[in-house]
Amino acid sequence: MREWIAALLENRPEENWRRPSTAALVAWLVFFLGFLWYAAKSEDDFLFLDRLNLVIHEAGHPLFSFFGDTMNILGGTLLELLVPLGIAVYFWWHRHTAGVAFCLFWFFENFLYIGTYMADARRVTLPLVGSGEHDWEILFSQWRVLHLDQKIGGMTRTLGWWGMALTVVWLVWMWRRTSSSP
Repeated sequence: MREWIAALLENRPEENWRRPSTAALVAWLVFFLGFLWYAAKSEDDFLFLDRLNLVIHEAGHPLFSFFGDTMNILGGTLLELLVPLGIAVYFWWHRHTAGVAFCLFWFFENFLYIGTYMADARRVTLPLVGSGEHDWEILFSQWRVLHLDQKIGGMTRTLGWWGMALTVVWLVWMWRRTSSSP
């Protein structure tokens, strides 16, 4: 396992990274910036990508249920984050710049709805799937931080916004870096 992680992180020359064409870069930037604009302007806290994330989230509960009640509850959010992160690792391994950028953007986009879900822990106004129990109301109550649901949710959303923005910056930086390779 240690060798695999070392190989994944080893500093390979820039020319090994698959550079998106200028047209592909522009298309990705239009998509990313358009999504950021859409997410910022949306009055609905449930964005179109969140429908896929919800399916993954719900699948996480039974997958993590073998590890106890807390992990069963937390498993939805964990899988929601692990799926795009796992795919990002695959693309990183293959040095596919656009694939890594998309998956990291998706990973951080999850933080927007996770933060909204966390901030709803006391109000419980969001529609719930399954048993009707609110994951974060249960977890924050267990951890005695329910009174901080708004702050934790807000910080989580902020992390998501920063992560998505920095992913776009990373994509442009990688495009420029690989274009100047010999």
